[in-house]
Amino acid sequence: MNILLVEDEVRVADFIRRGLGAEGWSVDHVAGGEEALEQAKANVYDVILLDLMLPGIQGLDVCRKLRARKSKTPILMLTALDSPEEKVKGLKTGADDYLPKPFEFDELIARVEALHRRANCYAKEADDTVITSGTLTFDKSSLQIAVAGQTVDLSKKERDLLLLFLTNQGRVLSRERILNAVWSMNEDPLTNVVDVYVGRLRRKIGCEGERIVTLRNVGYRMT
Repeated sequence: MNILLVEDEVRVADFIRRGLGAEGWSVDHVAGGEEALEQAKANVYDVILLDLMLPGIQGLDVCRKLRARKSKTPILMLTALDSPEEKVKGLKTGADDYLPKPFEFDELIARVEALHRRANCYAKEADDTVITSGTLTFDKSSLQIAVAGQTVDLSKKERDLLLLFLTNQGRVLSRERILNAVWSMNEDPLTNVVDVYVGRLRRKIGCEGERIVTLRNVGYRMT
């Protein structure tokens, strides 16, 4: 799971980041509202943990701006402001859940998992069975892939990699994020397995492979 943590208190942020990391999750941390909006625009996250009291743009405004962009990423607000009025305000702004500080870490984990599970259920209900992009089609039910009507034989990892690109077209995916999504935590982050599999996938899908663009020292993007 990829998480964006927006928290300006260094000790609190470090505590949360280490705890989530121990669960095997990938965590990006920023301390301000502007940085949060930039990160959310440049990357794909499963859940955003958002403090309300931030330097610059406040948490409520960050949430409001994200929803104005049509972002559907679940947002869990973390704050010392725990009055019913504050909770209602946060939820009406677009947050999916609200957890007052201080909190039990087990509760934070449970809420993050619940938000992720709920979002995945909605996404699965909304998704079409067949993804079509350019001359490429991916049938998620039969796991059949074709380019210009010609069936392409891919391994499981190659299929998972292609599906990741297709569902994130136009977005930059770092090697670390690809590794986490396709191989989970089983691979050394310094391995070149991502580059090797991207090369294989490009060759197998022919002309459509040219749409997978390498961003040097950053990762890949499917145009």
